[in-house]
Amino acid sequence: MLKYSIFLILLITSFSLIAQVPDGTSSELIIINVISGEQKTILKEARHFEAPNWSRDGKFLLINSGGFLEKVDLDGNKLGQILPDKISRANNDHGISFDGKLLVISKSDEGTSSRIYTMSLAGGEPKLITPNHPSYWHGISPDGKTLVYCAERNGLWDIYSIPTIGGAEKRLTDAEGLDDGPEYSYDGKWIYFNSNRTGRMQAYRMNPNGTGAEQLTDDALDNWFPHPSPDNKSAVIISYLEDQKGSHPYGKDVKLRLLDVETKEIKDLTEVFYGGQGTINVHSWSPDGKWLAFVKYHKP
Repeated sequence: MLKYSIFLILLITSFSLIAQVPDGTSSELIIINVISGEQKTILKEARHFEAPNWSRDGKFLLINSGGFLEKVDLDGNKLGQILPDKISRANNDHGISFDGKLLVISKSDEGTSSRIYTMSLAGGEPKLITPNHPSYWHGISPDGKTLVYCAERNGLWDIYSIPTIGGAEKRLTDAEGLDDGPEYSYDGKWIYFNSNRTGRMQAYRMNPNGTGAEQLTDDALDNWFPHPSPDNKSAVIISYLEDQKGSHPYGKDVKLRLLDVETKEIKDLTEVFYGGQGTINVHSWSPDGKWLAFVKYHKP
């Protein structure tokens, strides 16, 4: 039953292209100062967009909407889609390499579910990295040599790694349940991820080779997508107030929290708001580690 429910979860909720979003919903792109708690709205529109990344030079935010990737500057000016003739059917698992040169995207193609591609942010052709599918990208190593992602293989959802240039994939986790959201720390010493291996979704980290998994949260909330900070001292997580049974759906009561990765102390960053899938699926720290970008939704 667990495998079946997880299959439906990823099939239904991981694609922004088929997100179950009510007509008339509006999306609000916000940045929050992790020290003061100050929030600034960058963009608010009567449409659905998702999953902000912060560019490595700090000049723009990257979001996805309707299968395309868009750039928005910090004043809310829309800078256009990124190569729409080459990038379409993208979902909300995308990001930029540490050196700011490589774009990694997850997208479906005709006859396939999500696969991972890379391409230069300066242009060029997307390169298929994971022929096997479904594969949902979440992290790249600081040296740019390795990608980590969540994938279903033989009915099991685990975390895998693969060379950024392509090659053989390596399975890093084999625990019961869903392992998702893998992301490298800035020093390359850890891969952060979330798992419901204990029955409730919690945040973890492990060595880059998949050993030494350490549980970081243990509470009654559903904790997803731990994104480690540039100083390697904390991670932001999105927490659902109610048990989502291994899912991360859109349109639920959630809040962002800041986790001290050494002491495991957690503090609220935001009030409870309407969000979930699309709010903070991928890395969204500013380069200086002072701000985070996220998306809040508003009911029709």
